[in-house]
Amino acid sequence: MPDVNSPGLLLSVLAFIMVLGPLVFVHELGHYLAGMAFGVKADVFSIGFGKELIGWTDRSGTRWKIAALPLGGYVQFAGDQNATGAPSADWLALPAAERNRTFHAKPAWQRALIAVAGPMTNLVLAVLILAGFTLAYGKAVIPPVIGTIKVGSVAEKAGLQLGDRIISMRGSPIENFIDARIAITQHPGEPLAMEIERDGKRIAVPVTAMTKETSDRFGNTQKIGFLGIGPASVSRVAVGPVEALVDGVAQTRNIMGVMITGISQILTGQREVKELGGPIKIAKYSGEQLVSGWANYAWFIALISINLGFINLLPIPMLDGGHIMFCLAEMVQRRPVSQRSQEWALRTGLALMVALMLFVSINDVASLNLFGG
Repeated sequence: MPDVNSPGLLLSVLAFIMVLGPLVFVHELGHYLAGMAFGVKADVFSIGFGKELIGWTDRSGTRWKIAALPLGGYVQFAGDQNATGAPSADWLALPAAERNRTFHAKPAWQRALIAVAGPMTNLVLAVLILAGFTLAYGKAVIPPVIGTIKVGSVAEKAGLQLGDRIISMRGSPIENFIDARIAITQHPGEPLAMEIERDGKRIAVPVTAMTKETSDRFGNTQKIGFLGIGPASVSRVAVGPVEALVDGVAQTRNIMGVMITGISQILTGQREVKELGGPIKIAKYSGEQLVSGWANYAWFIALISINLGFINLLPIPMLDGGHIMFCLAEMVQRRPVSQRSQEWALRTGLALMVALMLFVSINDVASLNLFGG
């Protein structure tokens, strides 16, 4: 049963805005600062879409504003009105000095760096948040040694023993128990191709993770892989800022790996598409994490920041990754991608994004059980 202390609608919406607003600002700030570094003038810096609620214009002529629909944001650089970069009559009529401050006047490598700066800023923010946790609470040290085995579990039936050291799973080396846990939970019902070390000898253990459905106190369910093993020891050691940053990078990399695996499993039918979530589900989780405490909420912000950075790096037209793809193609062939090709790519990307948003929104509503579904 869902917890009676689940957040209400208003708190969930507020928590969602408190997550998305700052993350969008950070993302667009990355674009803005990179553009400024290369001498590109920004006409508009908007948090949200639609009607302007509040705004001001700075000395450089940039209009900073907060709009009515808080589901994103954008930086509009000078000369960026045409998404394909085709020179318009108005652009050609600009004085040379002013035209040189427009986005499309810059070389492809500069435009690529401006595009990549937004997603990278989100990833950097996530690293800093996770590193902050490591700095405050210490680095988790969990050797990949089996310390507990549940009676009757898959692990016991496979012949695993206390003290076995996990060397690799699914062909990937295991450096700590967290790596093993990720490999197990991400692959329910799949062979794990496990290799262990016992008494100085390496042994291959053919074991398949069982599928287990877990539920949190809010009633959210998830299917995960389960073996029935636990670590021999868990400890935390104090670290300095540099090592905390290194650990933050490692955690961010692991989370992105989980995302990539999850998306590939959904595309290949190994996971149900209902696991995809959109704005409604993010708002629901935002409220739940907020009432769970500031630490859970801060970790959730880091997770969404990684999602935002990762998704925007995908080579899909309309996203930053699509712009990067066009710039790379231009650098390779030493001329811009044809306007017709860009137009078709942008139309396809727009159709894909609209279809995906509709799908995940319907998915979100269905998951709320508002209509018994």
